[in-house]
Amino acid sequence: MFKCSGTLFDSPLMRNFKRNPIGVFDSGVGGLTVLRELHKHLPQESILYFADTARLPYGNRSTEEIIQFVREILRWMNGQGVKMVVMACNTSSALALETVRGEFDFPILGIICPGALAAVQDGQRIGVIATVATANSNAYLQAIREINKSLPVWQVGCPEFVPIIEENRIYEPQTKLIIAKYLRPLLKNRIDTLIYGCTHYPHLAPVIREIVPAKVRLIDPAKYLTAATEKELELLGLKNSSTPSPTLFYVSGCPETFAEISRQWLGYLPIVNKVYLPLASVSVALEPRE
Repeated sequence: MFKCSGTLFDSPLMRNFKRNPIGVFDSGVGGLTVLRELHKHLPQESILYFADTARLPYGNRSTEEIIQFVREILRWMNGQGVKMVVMACNTSSALALETVRGEFDFPILGIICPGALAAVQDGQRIGVIATVATANSNAYLQAIREINKSLPVWQVGCPEFVPIIEENRIYEPQTKLIIAKYLRPLLKNRIDTLIYGCTHYPHLAPVIREIVPAKVRLIDPAKYLTAATEKELELLGLKNSSTPSPTLFYVSGCPETFAEISRQWLGYLPIVNKVYLPLASVSVALEPRE
């Protein structure tokens, strides 16, 4: 889309385009882990966050459904004038990224490769916890094997994790037992590195850290996706140098529910707008409250 010429990047049109938001999407609150990293390391960027809460969880959906959902979201984001899209969703990155990447005129970044690259830096025995769809896709296994074919990798699909987080049941006593059940086969194989293969899962970090030995390195791909996003912005000459706009929040499901759940990670109750996909009409549903 962009030619690396001084004339293009120095033009008033390009300077205005740099101010456009980065689109970030996930099935729910999981992508807030990516949003948090973007706010921390790219504070000058405006961000539009979309959560497809009406259709979560994505982890038990078919590849065809995921591709359809992602196309609808990207078409809507294109209409909102985003300059780049970050898939803050491992399932979408695993099942849809390569299919849709060439269908739109803006860069689209996925989360699998940054997470895999981080894991192999020091990891010798790598475990992955993910949605069933991501685990079955072998996306992390393939990404790791492309870097180092000799590393052993074990994957576990964890269908109960996303509902626990979206229903705000993280600190219930039963949750620790559920998490321990899924981690057991990985710990049995003496992993030294554990990848959060779903952006929801870092929300479970306090509980996971109680179960996993301290020597096991926990990899949050959101941190490395943010670094990749910054590099892409620099490469394309798209970094914003103006004052950013406030982050905009949209959901396909209930705005009030999303706002209440996300408050604990955002530190405030956000304005949340409802989007009706695929028609993508928008109505303001909630006013902010500190």
